[in-house]
Amino acid sequence: MADLRPVKAPFVTPGPSGVAVRTRLKQLTPDDEKVLRLVGGHLGSLASKDLKARCRDGLAHSGEVWAVRKRELTPLSSSRWAGSITKASHDQWALARRGQSAHLQNLEAGVRTIEDRLSLPVGQKGTKKAPGGYRSQREWHAKSRRLRVLQDRLASVRADREAGLVHIVRGGKRLARARHHLEAAQLTKSVWRGRWEAERWFCQADGESGKHYGNETIRISPDGEVSIRLPAPLAYLANAPHGRYVLACRVVFAHRGAEWADRVAADRAIAYRIHLDTGRDRWYVTASWQLPVTQTVPIEAALAHGVIGVDMNADHLASWRLDVHGNPTGSPRRFFYDLTGTAHHRDAQVRHALTRLLHWARACGVKAVAVEDLDFTTEKTREKHGRRKRFRRLISRMPTARLRARLASMADQTGIAVIAVDPAYTSRWGAQHWQKPLTSTTRTTTRHDAAAVAIGRRAQGHPIRRRTTPPPQHRSDAVGHRTVQAALGVSGREGTRPRIPGPRTRSVGAGRGTNAGNQNAQHRPGRSAEHESWNQDSLPLSP
Repeated sequence: MADLRPVKAPFVTPGPSGVAVRTRLKQLTPDDEKVLRLVGGHLGSLASKDLKARCRDGLAHSGEVWAVRKRELTPLSSSRWAGSITKASHDQWALARRGQSAHLQNLEAGVRTIEDRLSLPVGQKGTKKAPGGYRSQREWHAKSRRLRVLQDRLASVRADREAGLVHIVRGGKRLARARHHLEAAQLTKSVWRGRWEAERWFCQADGESGKHYGNETIRISPDGEVSIRLPAPLAYLANAPHGRYVLACRVVFAHRGAEWADRVAADRAIAYRIHLDTGRDRWYVTASWQLPVTQTVPIEAALAHGVIGVDMNADHLASWRLDVHGNPTGSPRRFFYDLTGTAHHRDAQVRHALTRLLHWARACGVKAVAVEDLDFTTEKTREKHGRRKRFRRLISRMPTARLRARLASMADQTGIAVIAVDPAYTSRWGAQHWQKPLTSTTRTTTRHDAAAVAIGRRAQGHPIRRRTTPPPQHRSDAVGHRTVQAALGVSGREGTRPRIPGPRTRSVGAGRGTNAGNQNAQHRPGRSAEHESWNQDSLPLSP
């Protein structure tokens, strides 16, 4: 047990910090689409120039430099458009900076692993804590060459990070590379050009509390009227006062529409983004706002009605309900999903599985769901898992971060707390202590079902094993054998036990057994007087 790593205590995850809802802009006229394309293209060119300036500043960026960039963009758009563009550029630079840090840590881990394995003799076996040497001289030579490649990449990334240099592609690196492989991407040049331009458009505005309907740039009224404050060079396209353009359509937010309407009526800040889905040729508007920080419920209160342990896998969620004592009740439930296809399809599959899980939890009256605090960011490298390509592909397909974020957001609306537990040894110990006892002739318990029980028990603070070893006084007498045990010299100590009179099954009532009432059938010394044979004497005829 000394080699086991310590297990962290479970905790209640905080709720979501923001909300984003989307709806479609239907029945747009050709003039509306023309205006949206012109606005997106004009602001997109300004956003590209501002992002280039932000990347050029690097670590020398300051509040004064930010103000200068905003003043330069204001005559070409407006003060609020300029504020949204500069803020988006800063956020994108910060995101690229965080991604660069994660890439640097990944390269360092890979270099360290290869150096350790190259220092070991060829063919040396590894342990549970560390891998051994490479299996052949050929593999050793190939890994030594890869080490040089990773070291060069590491040096380049370190130099960029020290200089504050990041690499960003507006529109996406994947789409940019698809231009050179149009046949493999199943795209034509015109289709790719339209998608590339749409991805580089900019038509989003931050909200401001106290302003009319919460946003002065992109405004949506309570009845669904959408109006846009046009940039200064495009003011001639306005069809409403104060340089605004009103779209001919009306929008309705089906999801969280009541919350959105309350914020609009109270003039609270709401950010909007208008974008074009080139694959469907549809326009959408996304509304987003921040949520106040809510105090998480104590873990004791969340576990007052039991818990549902959930084990996430590559194709399903295995869950089992546990009572307040940590005992699994009922039967396990599995919620399947398909993680193949596009990102939107995978996201929809995860949402549908979580919806079924939360509906089941609410039907059971449970107020808490326990999940593993998984993070495979540092676990996907081939330097760590070597030839285990199937395992690397498996953990790469598992959307741990997306599932955790989706579950926290959806559970907050249903009043169910999410408890995160340490994932150490849950699958191994669950299969060891729970898989066989929970398997019966009518139910097959999988390893994932047993892991769900282990996760739920860890969230409740119980040990994963079914029971602890009783003290010696409960296993036998404190001193010697028990007095009721037969000694070794007693004859018949290993014989059959006498049959207990009465019925042996529930289908036979009391006194209705085969030998019920026949006391002579019992193994007893002597016979009862009431069962002895006797004859009554004849009556006397004379005194």
